[in-house]
Amino acid sequence: MLFLIQYNRRAGRLVRMERFATSQRAEASRARFDLEIELRHQGLNDEVVILEAVSEEDLHKTHGRYFADFRERLEAAASL
Repeated sequence: MLFLIQYNRRAGRLVRMERFATSQRAEASRARFDLEIELRHQGLNDEVVILEAVSEEDLHKTHGRYFADFRERLEAAASL
């Protein structure tokens, strides 16, 4: 499964996530391109990525920063 993610670094939050079947790689790439153009026109500098994982649960494990609340990440960093 492919996941198109828009992440606002400044706010530390996930803005958008769309799911695509692995066979829809071209559609996912086009959606990423269109989103990046849209964000540029809006003057936004959000991170836009396509990630591949077996499940959303696996994605949470491997790329948890996209799903963790900013406060949770600060607390986790403080406890190190």
